[in-house]
Amino acid sequence: EGREGLALAARESYDVAIIDRMLPEIDGLAIVKAMRGAGVRTPVLFLTARSGLDDRVEGLEGGGDDYLVKPFDFPELVARLHALTRRPPLGSGHDTVLRAGDLEMDLIKRVVTRSGQRIELQAQEFKLLEYLMRNAGRIVTRAMLLENVWEFPSDPKTTVVETHISRLRRKVDRDFGEELLETVRGAGYRLRTPSTPRSG
Repeated sequence: EGREGLALAARESYDVAIIDRMLPEIDGLAIVKAMRGAGVRTPVLFLTARSGLDDRVEGLEGGGDDYLVKPFDFPELVARLHALTRRPPLGSGHDTVLRAGDLEMDLIKRVVTRSGQRIELQAQEFKLLEYLMRNAGRIVTRAMLLENVWEFPSDPKTTVVETHISRLRRKVDRDFGEELLETVRGAGYRLRTPSTPRSG
């Protein structure tokens, strides 16, 4: 039930949470909003029959990291869960601190700052920004993001990339003078560095 799920999420530690939008007592979206408000950063996959575009956007904007509509294929569910829980290996040959201009990501502490100001990110936002920072200055396509961040094939119907890019842009750029995350029309996305020319 909704209240019990919220209590468990706040009390216990989980690798990932699978939450239905339609639960007794408390709507699944309200649970996730309460989790984020309480500082719980567990990755959340919405698994629900609510398939409308507005429902999907609302779920992702409300704190979900991914959104899968019923009915679904089990292998796809497993792939999405793996994508949410997998962490890139750290150690020899891997940077532990990534930088792009005044944006900095500490992969060990899992902390992101810009101009010294901490930016709170959800798990999938962190993974998306990490991929963009590892490819800073280069254009990455929507298909590349789906394959490398969400780890499932390109799907023209999904809005997960656009929704997360929009949410990430608000967190990374909105309160700062210079925009780093740009959309390159007809090509994809790019995290700008000081030497990156602006797209036409």
